[in-house]
Amino acid sequence: MIDLQKLTPRQIVVELDKHIIGQKKAKKSVAIALRNRWRRQQAPPELREEIMPNNIIMIGPTGVGKTEIARRLSRLANAPFIKVEASKFTEVGYVGRDVESIIRDLTDLSVSMVRSEKTATVQKQAEQNANERLLDLLYPAPHRKRRGAAAGEAENGGDNEDAEERMRRTREKLRAKLAEGQMEDKHVELDVSSDPIPMMQIISPAGIEELGVNLQDMLGGMLPKKIKRRKMTVAEARKHIAQEEAHKLIDMDHVIREAVSRVENSGIVFLDEIDKVAGEKSTSGPDVSREGVQRDLLPVVEGTNVLTKYGMVKTDHVLFIASGAFHVSKPSDLIPELQGRFPIRVELNSLTAEDFVRILTEPQNALIKQYIALLETEGVQLAFKKDAIEEIARIASEVNERTENIGARRLHTVMTALLEDILFEAPDSKIKKIEITGVRVRDTLKDIVADEDLSRYIL
Repeated sequence: MIDLQKLTPRQIVVELDKHIIGQKKAKKSVAIALRNRWRRQQAPPELREEIMPNNIIMIGPTGVGKTEIARRLSRLANAPFIKVEASKFTEVGYVGRDVESIIRDLTDLSVSMVRSEKTATVQKQAEQNANERLLDLLYPAPHRKRRGAAAGEAENGGDNEDAEERMRRTREKLRAKLAEGQMEDKHVELDVSSDPIPMMQIISPAGIEELGVNLQDMLGGMLPKKIKRRKMTVAEARKHIAQEEAHKLIDMDHVIREAVSRVENSGIVFLDEIDKVAGEKSTSGPDVSREGVQRDLLPVVEGTNVLTKYGMVKTDHVLFIASGAFHVSKPSDLIPELQGRFPIRVELNSLTAEDFVRILTEPQNALIKQYIALLETEGVQLAFKKDAIEEIARIASEVNERTENIGARRLHTVMTALLEDILFEAPDSKIKKIEITGVRVRDTLKDIVADEDLSRYIL
């Protein structure tokens, strides 16, 4: 986990700049929010519980980096992070997911994260234990027979000692071969647990799914586990046995305690499409529960106890980052109580052609770098001239202005249309070096860009 003490807000912005172009205001706001998580932990205990997170609403069109900012932020802090769409939830009483399932899902993710970390710390010991069990499979120790008389045991004592010494030497040789990887292809028989039959998921009101989980746990403890014997190589068996040994070495009670603590103190919920549950009141149709979803969200964002299969989880200090385009509605259309729970509001700017040029070239996962790497797998060297990149950015910006503005996602459609023939012919083509110029970009895309109706459907 990155030490947030060493990661100042300025350094957080620098890390975000590696993946997201522009949006300085949004980056600054989330950097301060992340740093405040660490500051709260250093505050006096009597004041720590009173310091609440400053939840954020990011306002801006699609494709400008709202989701990516939240996702990269969670990776920096190694914090439990979940992205959900507000439009997927309904108020209590309607068929659908309830908002408390957000926290249950976040807790499940946190438990998986902590378990993976703990598994990595005991992996070496687990592999050593696995090798010892493999040794027993390859060369089982003989069962010592009980002798009827003490005299008989005395007479055979020397022979038994010699046999044990030979067995010890043989096991040492096999242990050395296992360590050197000389036995990987040898087959052994191993008892493995068969996958349990999945339980049927019940669509039900809030909280009932927890009952379903507990029933499954109880039935799983009552019913005997199905074991089947499988024949596999030593390499395959080692993976199975190492997983079992790692599970034995991990204290799951400690894992759950740490996971719940992480959710409560550093969990991040990214609530997308918050604008879809805002708007004028409706008395019929699918929008009838919009305001109800807001009312259900309110206690979770404000701070409440949510029942999960790992116990109660407090949401008082979970950071909520909401986002929405707010084309039709506006933040003031949210119920006043919910507006008050999101005191920080940041407006993200629409992307320009200059931003598109930077998006295509600067980030570590830039789109041009991705396509170059894809074609390298076919032995084709792809190169983009500077004027080609500028032309791609200009076309993406122009199409965004003329049709729907989908932000940086437009670059994916433009690049796909531009490189479609190259990607199709690459495995069969004898040409191993391709240079993309501005003229080639214009010639390839001129018909699509010129025909507004065609670009509306293709780009």
